[in-house]
Amino acid sequence: MSHDQKKLRNLVKVGILSAMSFILMFIQFPIPVAPPFMKVDLADVPALIGGFSMGPLYGVLIQLIKNILNLSKTSTGGVGEISNFIVGGLFVFVSASIYKRKKTKKNATIAMICGMLIMTLAATLSNAFVIFPLYGKAMGVEMSAFVAMAHKTNTLVNSYFTMMLFAIVPFNLIKGSIEILVTKLLYKHVSGILHDRK
Repeated sequence: MSHDQKKLRNLVKVGILSAMSFILMFIQFPIPVAPPFMKVDLADVPALIGGFSMGPLYGVLIQLIKNILNLSKTSTGGVGEISNFIVGGLFVFVSASIYKRKKTKKNATIAMICGMLIMTLAATLSNAFVIFPLYGKAMGVEMSAFVAMAHKTNTLVNSYFTMMLFAIVPFNLIKGSIEILVTKLLYKHVSGILHDRK
């Protein structure tokens, strides 16, 4: 297979995985530690699978396309999609880059755990200093309103700082852990198709 043919096949796979990722954004469930407007979905799983099978940049591309598609139904003025792309893109890029160096089951797990930790750090910092303030300004919502919403589901939250520490951090760790588990369960079943193995 020529380089151009391989590139074309990869782009087709990116399209399919991006569509799957977009659909998975609709299947959400809340977790008790997080504010009610933050819900867990499995939309990073196709991007992780794509990043592992084709390389980190393809995984990030899947994240980008997913979020562009989601702009058609956004309720956050695009702020949520920017946040999702930043943290999800880092999760996939770090995981796939580490896995690329040594493609074993053990290293895949280590890679995704590293990716999850980087994602959690990035999500906490970006939410604290960029995303929440930007969203609040765009929607005319005070930061205290976010804290009040988070406090209803998590009594440990009583300030902006504790919201980041006791809501945003555990939310991303829980979400990442679930996505790691699902990716591990699915990858061996779909990797043969993605690698064109009979």
